[in-house]
This record gives sequence, structure tokens and C-alpha cells, in this order.
Amino acid sequence: MDYLHQPFPSKRHTIFAKNGMVATSQPLAAQVGLEIMKKGGNAIDAAIATAAALTVLEPTSNGIGGDAFALVWVKGELHGLNASGPSPELLTAEAVKNLGFDQMPKLGVVPITVPGAPAAWAELSKKFGKLTLLETLEPAIRYAEEGYPLTPILGKFWHKAYEAYNKQQGKEFEEWFKTFAPGGKAPEIGDVWRSQGHADTLRKIGETDARAFYEGELAQKIEDFMVEHGGFLRKTDLASYKPEWVTPISTNYRGYDVWEIPPNGQGMVALMALNIFEQLAPPKWQSAETIHQQIESMKLAFTDGQAFITESTEMPVSVEYLLSEEYAQLRAEEIHESAIDPKPCKLPVGGTVYLATADSEGNMVSYIQSNYMGFGSGIVIPGTGIAMQNRGADFSLEENHPNYLKPSKRTYHTIIPGFLTKDGEAVGPFGVMGGYMQPQGHFQVVSNTIDYHLNPQAALDMPRWQWVGGKKIHVEPEFPNYLVQALQRKGHAIEVLPDTGSFGRGQIIWRNTDTGVLAGGTESRTDGMVAAW
Repeated sequence: MDYLHQPFPSKRHTIFAKNGMVATSQPLAAQVGLEIMKKGGNAIDAAIATAAALTVLEPTSNGIGGDAFALVWVKGELHGLNASGPSPELLTAEAVKNLGFDQMPKLGVVPITVPGAPAAWAELSKKFGKLTLLETLEPAIRYAEEGYPLTPILGKFWHKAYEAYNKQQGKEFEEWFKTFAPGGKAPEIGDVWRSQGHADTLRKIGETDARAFYEGELAQKIEDFMVEHGGFLRKTDLASYKPEWVTPISTNYRGYDVWEIPPNGQGMVALMALNIFEQLAPPKWQSAETIHQQIESMKLAFTDGQAFITESTEMPVSVEYLLSEEYAQLRAEEIHESAIDPKPCKLPVGGTVYLATADSEGNMVSYIQSNYMGFGSGIVIPGTGIAMQNRGADFSLEENHPNYLKPSKRTYHTIIPGFLTKDGEAVGPFGVMGGYMQPQGHFQVVSNTIDYHLNPQAALDMPRWQWVGGKKIHVEPEFPNYLVQALQRKGHAIEVLPDTGSFGRGQIIWRNTDTGVLAGGTESRTDGMVAAW
């Protein structure tokens, strides 16, 4: 792996360190994780601290009222945590249709599901942490109370969210503006924003190991708001919630094991696409034929993922079959010289934060957290800073669909942490946030790393493509024009987008198994940073 090889526009290089590393999309949040490690915490404590800080420092993409997933490498073993919350007990397809909807709405109280993030912090702290939960949340509390200046990409998305929510009618949205648009406008880049509500809530979560959120005062405030505004979530839904430790799923891609969280998450889409692609001709650097085959592999995997992925117990096809060589070969046989048009699925844009941590003890964490679409539902619980997710928007109201809305059911979930191992040893955590771009980003980053031997920063910087449905492909502004033209000749409907905002934002930390040295890359498409010690 050539660490001086930077073939793409970003002028960043891979960061190296030995004692600890945190990579995420907001510089202050990355430093929070490092601060916690220097106080005696491990990579798990750092991940919790960074995640909590991101609810304050990057609220455009996640919040206290969102979900989370984690892959945790400790003592030679990979653990998976699914902290996605189910639909409320009162939320049924009939109830939604009775409100006049023929499909799940994206905003308001209806698509709100049980938040899993606070429970994820508590569970990770209890099982693997060295510090108390309150100690790990203290930096986030400090930033919420004292405030911080907005970074450029953060300010851009904050302004876009303000414009979108400003079109909404109804008193249920008023608290969003009080919290995130004080003075009647979105804060500008460089403006200092603070939230005492965030600070108070995070302190209560830390002091009670999150029980205040699920059983106590905060849970009561959530229920009171939902009852007042016709929502479905209740305190009983919160009290009965617990995150689930799961066995990660994997596929072997050219000698490396690529790991994801099993359904209800969409991580297996990336594994399916890698399996299909591996059946085809060996990849060639910046080849239109190779990129065509990658796109077609992703199309087929995504089409099936959209059709089948939901709660694992309700999937009509087994995970084992979808990850089998038999399935991969059958799908690979459908890939020819021209672009195919699989059953189309409309892929919305999402908002998520991803972080990776590693310490000198060998612990490593791949962690992702989201309110789904930007700030989420547009609902903020008064006085708390709790922005509620809109994850329920992904449920189907079609009775025969695997992802049909039922009470206490987890929906198809877009957020996915990734992890790489080789010969039973940890290579490290990776992830690319961004709604339905995520498995496509995972696929491209893994291929960049394994097929082309790119260092972490170069693997992230490589211009990306994104399948958005049918034969339609979006590519970044820096995507080579000769490849655009060649892909068009193969039947792809290529659109070169004016910016990189929809192509995901990733982080990577690899560990050298011989020396213990950490190598990190951060996303050039956002305000990201690798904090190293």
C-alpha cells in the first residue's frame, strides 16, 4: 500500500498514530473522543463520547432521539449491537390510513419510532467501557452549554433543513425552531450555537445510565408531547426497549472478511454486491468495464435488498441464501455489456453520522448513528433538545410487503457500520454515512482498498458513483469525463452532479497487525478530522 499515492483531488494524507485514533465528520467531536482516551477511557468510551458530542456538534445528521448500530472489536472478537427501535405499539397501518395517508409520511409525529441511541451508549458503556457513562458524556454537555461555531458543511445543511421545515404547518414543529433556529433564523457558518436543553438531557442520561430517557422524566415528556399532538409513541414503548447484541454477518472478498450488522439493516446489500462482483472479470483501475460491472452488481443487490430486507424473522428469503455463492452466480449471469433495468426503487436522501475509534489495547469500534432524514421528523420535545427520528417513514403500508408496518416492528434500516478482518485479525473499522448511499459507499471503499491497494485517505477520496434507480446513475463532479462517456455508451443514464453532498461521508482506521500502528483517513466531502495520539 503506497501511502504517498494520492490520485484524487483531496490534498489530505493518511494520518498515523500508535496510542489512539478517532475519525469522524466534525473536528470538535473527533477531539472529544481523543480527550476521553487521554483521561483513561478506551476506544469504546471514546466512541460513546464522540457519538454523544455529535448530537450537539452535528445535529443536522443525528440526535438524541435517533438510532445507532455498532461493531466492536475487543480481545480478538467482533461484537454487533443493533440499537434500532421498533414502531410504537399503537402505530398500525390502519391507524396511519385513518389519518388520510396512503403511504408513511416523512415528517411529523407519525413516523417516529422508539429511539435507540441513548440505550446504545449505556449498553456499550456497561459491557465494554472503562469510564462511567456520565464521564463520557461530559464533553458533549460542555459543548451544549458553552456553544461552538458552525463549520462550513454543517452550516450548509443546517440552512437547507431550516428552509425545508419552514414550509411545515402545525404547532408540533414550533420547538424545532426554538431549539435550532433561535432568533427566527438558522445560525450561519461561524455563528456560535448552544442548547441548554441538550445539556440537561445528556446529563440526565449520564446520571441514570439512560433510564431517565426510557422510564423517567424524559420519557414522560415524550409521551405528553405525543398525546398532545396526536402521536403514537408512549412511555410503555420506551420502557420496554432494549438494544440487541447480534452476531455480525460477513462475506470473504478476495481473502478479506467484510463484516456488517444483520437485518433489519441494509449492510448485507454491500456484501451481496461484493459477492456478485467477485464472480466477474478481475477489476481494472479506472476501467469503464469494471465500473459498469460494479454498478450492475450493486443494482441487483439493492433491488433484492429493497424487496426482502426487514426484521430477520419476517424476511421471505434467508440471509444465508442471499450471501451464498449460488445466489451470487445467478445474479452475476444477468450482467452483460449494456446497463440493465431492474425493478426500480426510489432511493431517498438520508442524514447520518459515522465514527471510528481505536486504542493502544487493540480495541476498535465502528459506530453509526442517525435521525434518518437530516434532523429527523422535525419534532423536538420541548425544553430537552431531543430531536426525534423519522425512521418509520421506511415502513410500507402494502400488506404483502415484507416491510409492512406492524406494531413493535423494526423497519428496514439504512445506517450500517462496517469492519474488515483478515485471517482472524482486525484490519479495522470503516463506514460511509448517507442514507441509501451507505452500502454503495461500503462497496466502493472496500473495492478501492482491496482491489486497488489504496491507502485509507485515497480510498475515501476516489470519485464515487451512486445508483439511484433504473439505469440512472449520479456521479461526482470530479468523476473522469472519459468514464462518463464510456458508461453512457453502455446504456447508463449518467448525471454529473454539481457537488458531492449526496455521495456519503466516510471514515477509515486500519491497524498494522505487526506494529500496532494506526492509519486513518477522513472524508474530504465534509468537515471531517482524524484526531490522533
